[in-house]
Amino acid sequence: MAYVISDACISCGTCEGECPSGAISAGDTQYVIDPELCIDCGACEAVCPVQAISPG
Repeated sequence: MAYVISDACISCGTCEGECPSGAISAGDTQYVIDPELCIDCGACEAVCPVQAISPG
């Protein structure tokens, strides 16, 4: 199951650069993870400074 980004996201962009599959992009109000591209590696969760990312 793909990781998800909660409303706690502060749009810092740290997670986007860590994603090896390019699944993270800037959305309208916060960053979003494309579940079709997410490989469930958890790299984004590990670097999020506000713990806004979790397994979906």
